[in-house]
Amino acid sequence: MAFVLVLSHSRRIFLRFYLNARADAFAAGHVEAFDAWNGLPRILLYDNLRSAVLERNGAAIRFNPALLALAAHYRFEPRPVAVARGNEKGRVERAIRYIRDSFFAARSFTDLADLNAQADQWCEGIASDRPCPEDASITVREAFERERASLLALPEHRWPAEERLEVRVPKTPYVRFDLNDYSVPHEHVRTTLTVFADAATVRIVDGVSEVARHARSWSRGEQVECEAHISDLVAAKAAATEHRGQHRLGAAAPSATALLEQAAARGTPIKALVRDLNQLLDESGAAELEIACAEAIERAVPHANAVRLALERRREARGAPPPLPVRLPADERVRGIVVRTGALGDYDHINPGTDADTGESDDDAPDSTTPEH
Repeated sequence: MAFVLVLSHSRRIFLRFYLNARADAFAAGHVEAFDAWNGLPRILLYDNLRSAVLERNGAAIRFNPALLALAAHYRFEPRPVAVARGNEKGRVERAIRYIRDSFFAARSFTDLADLNAQADQWCEGIASDRPCPEDASITVREAFERERASLLALPEHRWPAEERLEVRVPKTPYVRFDLNDYSVPHEHVRTTLTVFADAATVRIVDGVSEVARHARSWSRGEQVECEAHISDLVAAKAAATEHRGQHRLGAAAPSATALLEQAAARGTPIKALVRDLNQLLDESGAAELEIACAEAIERAVPHANAVRLALERRREARGAPPPLPVRLPADERVRGIVVRTGALGDYDHINPGTDADTGESDDDAPDSTTPEH
């Protein structure tokens, strides 16, 4: 969409191109024109486009609420021209024809930013140095300097002409906007944020705080990431993995928690110790690890090797074979399962008539009252 605004007296032209014709682009054209002129006219004439007029019945006009909000902020009067009265907008029609012939014809550009940069240069140069249609003895630039004093001053705050959309962050730290995914800090997963976007930038805001800013992508299905967001996410995942390992040890062998506290007090790296103890838990089981950790604490040697040696001594004393490593799948739900060995004595209550030493029941013994033949 090409947005054109022409000052009635000096014929100063503002030209800007957008990739869509939505209301946010229409408002952005006004805001950028007012900023470029450092002021604005008191009355703006509009054709009967939907961005300005939603409905009219004779002299009764229903304006677009977005235009009325913009006009209230900048204190100008929006005034639509009569239907089928091209003479009321002749200045704009001639300006558009001039833009087509002087600026757009046979012009090449690389992207939207390049096109708008060339449009700004043309407006400030060729278009401003042409003779003023109202007074051919001066240029448009000179006429605009005389007209500047009649323009309304800009308000204190700039109108927020960006696209605005509330989005829900899923369990992954990305927000979906305009069919692209933009990264946010991982602390904002499963929260609702607000996206503000213009032609160049996408800003993501939590309340009044900006949490992310990205260059806008006009592609489809692209993942736009900030390196800091990814590195923070990786660090958080590593910390979560270490925490899960500590929780698993504490649930399986309470003495392992005391061993970790003793090691931390001595400045021993906890991450490697947690990894080694979890490996010993997989190899030897919760009951044996609990005894070995208690022995290492008693000897004041909070180290994985001390636990490993205690386990080896107990295994050799039992005459048991070396433990075989168990290959578990990568699924954390499987790796986090703690299996406790049940007391075998509980089975005696199932069949109390069983002799624990011989494995024979009372029914298998000879009946003393039965005569032998």
